[in-house]
Amino acid sequence: MVFKNQGVKRQWIMKQVITQSLLTSNAKHDCISCSTGKFLALLMIFGLAYLMFTHKSAPHSVSQGQAEGIKVNTEVEGISDSSGRFKRFWRKPPRLPPQLPPDEKGSIDNHELQKLNTGSKWVDRQQRVKKAFIHAWSGYKMYAMGYDELMPLSQRGVDGLGGLGATVVDALDTALIMGAEEVVSEAGLWIEAHLSDRISKKGQVNLFETTIRVLGGLLSAYHLSGGEQGTNLTHKGPKPTVYLETARNLADRLLLAFTSSPTSIPFSDVVLHDSSAHRAPDGLSSTAEVSTVQLEFNYLSTVSGDPRYSIEAMKVLEHIKDLPKVEGLVPIYISPDSGEFSGENIRLGSRGDSYYEYLIKVWLQQGRNRDGNFTYLYDMYEEAMRGVRHLLVQKSIPNGLVFVGELPYGPKGSFSPKMDHLVHGAFSRYCC
Repeated sequence: MVFKNQGVKRQWIMKQVITQSLLTSNAKHDCISCSTGKFLALLMIFGLAYLMFTHKSAPHSVSQGQAEGIKVNTEVEGISDSSGRFKRFWRKPPRLPPQLPPDEKGSIDNHELQKLNTGSKWVDRQQRVKKAFIHAWSGYKMYAMGYDELMPLSQRGVDGLGGLGATVVDALDTALIMGAEEVVSEAGLWIEAHLSDRISKKGQVNLFETTIRVLGGLLSAYHLSGGEQGTNLTHKGPKPTVYLETARNLADRLLLAFTSSPTSIPFSDVVLHDSSAHRAPDGLSSTAEVSTVQLEFNYLSTVSGDPRYSIEAMKVLEHIKDLPKVEGLVPIYISPDSGEFSGENIRLGSRGDSYYEYLIKVWLQQGRNRDGNFTYLYDMYEEAMRGVRHLLVQKSIPNGLVFVGELPYGPKGSFSPKMDHLVHGAFSRYCC
């Protein structure tokens, strides 16, 4: 008999030895009649069963069972060490998120959805989230008010984003949405009293981080507090015009990243106090960073009536439109000096992720103009998503789990099965 698997061979030999011993040895046959013999016989049988179980070589697929809503068989557990075998054997399969049956999908109408949202369970959850937010704010206010971030263990503040009170501004729109009036008042009054002065005196800041956190936070606060309607919808905090004026003060300085560059690709950093802009140390800008400021600058132009912000920001996407791509995918670095992509690294992770996100978001932002001068944004997005599915999406072996990898050396180089936390969110937003 030929054995392709050594584990199977060992099992067969042990089985034959034990069976032969039990059936042919008179001494052992006599021993079985006593209680000790019976115990030893049972022990050998259980030992054989244990060895047969632990040497299974072909684990079952988990994904298929999950897709069909079936509990995963415990035999799928890969057992490699003796100390944790029984523990892993009895471990429960991972809990899957709730899913609607196929015949019920899409059957929940707006009325039923409203009932769900107003139910006591959901109201309770909302209050718990709000309570957690206020708890986090109170710790920040106590130990780090005015700093960019709170270091929770050392209980001190640090300025890791340029010293513009990023947490204050970034938290304000959340507080407005939640109706956390005390936080709105505290954050809004701090902005009114301190932020404009800091903008005029602080040093180097990153264009991307400052735009999405500080400029975006100010514009969100302006919108949510009723600035577009010319009213103050909140009972506490400064007038909405304070947020808009502060946003323009900041944006005027950030524009230098665009106007100082010899091409349509902005520099990565701006020095606020002397109104100058600079390249990154390696001379390159991040593709995601230069293409993830358009929503904020476009909106600022709309509410301020000043087209400069939108014009400079949109030059970036208009320029990238004409650059060579790989099935719509682009490298993660671009040179502000040449205006060309640098390197061949293609990924949906850091420095690449939000480029694709903003293509569709800016197209949606344009509203009535979408069918006019901005259709190229939708076309670029659609081509890129086809490229993602063709070049970056693969399935794991043997379970067939979908993941998004990288092409660190371009389409002709080797595929890297690396997927970081940013890719998970990017893939769900862009492709599904």
